[in-house]
Amino acid sequence: MAVTRTRLADIERKVDSGERLSAEDGIALFECDNLPLLGRLARLAQQHKSGDYVFFNTNRHLNLTNVCVGTCAFCSFARREGQPDAYTLSIDEAVGKAIDSAPDGVTELHVVNSLHPTLPFNYYLEVMRRLKVAMPNVHIKAFTAVEIDHFCQISGLSAEEVLRVLKDAGLGSLTGGGAEVFSSRVRSLVCPRKTSAARWLEIHHIAHTLGISSTATMLFGHIETPAERVDHLLQLRKLQDDTGGFLVFVPLRFHNVGNNLAHLPQATAHEVLKTFAVSRLLLDNFDHLKAYWVSVGLEIAQLSLEFGVDDLDGTVVQEQIHHNAGATTPQRLSKDDLVHLICEAGRIPAERDTLYNVVQVHTSPGEGPVR
Repeated sequence: MAVTRTRLADIERKVDSGERLSAEDGIALFECDNLPLLGRLARLAQQHKSGDYVFFNTNRHLNLTNVCVGTCAFCSFARREGQPDAYTLSIDEAVGKAIDSAPDGVTELHVVNSLHPTLPFNYYLEVMRRLKVAMPNVHIKAFTAVEIDHFCQISGLSAEEVLRVLKDAGLGSLTGGGAEVFSSRVRSLVCPRKTSAARWLEIHHIAHTLGISSTATMLFGHIETPAERVDHLLQLRKLQDDTGGFLVFVPLRFHNVGNNLAHLPQATAHEVLKTFAVSRLLLDNFDHLKAYWVSVGLEIAQLSLEFGVDDLDGTVVQEQIHHNAGATTPQRLSKDDLVHLICEAGRIPAERDTLYNVVQVHTSPGEGPVR
């Protein structure tokens, strides 16, 4: 359905005046194919948040196991126990792997996993303790709300109790995975056995009240409608109104290799950039919008800086989940690579920690920080 000029003019007026957009506005923006207009509006909204700065960090990913009880149709990472490529790291292996391949100056360790059918909660707790002892100055961003819910089931503890003991063991913040799309229609078709949207939101709410910040995500570009995307964004906005605990929003592009949705085409660059722009415009209470370059590709990630994005994630190092689903991006980037991408786009590279404290502002690849 075409969006009238009058409708777009009203949305432009709201953006210019800082007025909050409605669900109807969000749907109209998704129906608008004027990509330069969407980019201009999203860039304006982003400029009010972070100006010309684009953030990144020095991080390393770690996946403890790919053995999973889940049956998500979009997943290419999970394996059944006994499959040839199924694995579970011992605690010593996990700590050694984290240390051995951590990039110089690493500030964040990003840990997410499958839902293993037999590993006890104490395994994850001990991994957390050992990682924190081995890397005391590194922020550990670990576990999805789905994993936290799984830990509740295998331990008999409440979500608050699980989060408290993990925080005591070294957990710094929660990852944003498992949100997928909150629509019950979508979830019934692509992840019917997964933790519900309401439970995902509840766990993040509990984390925020305990002083544990988190990331928010949306897996888009499969069977969801624009209206379902908007509803997802507005539910996140409502929780952020209540707690202020989300650090950043990350739209994740669905990849169609090696999973049960392989018959679906991937979202085009046009749709990816539109989703970034609409997300920036609707999520007025989120300070940051991230283009996860592993998911969307380096070229689109760089272009997304014109569509409301102000964060390019980090060095990453050995990502498996999206690469198993067909991502063709590198397994890691150097700090110089990220600085070059940002400088080439005419922006200011700001290296950050997980909590968005600026570590240093770079001038160009290989050069020292701005004093």
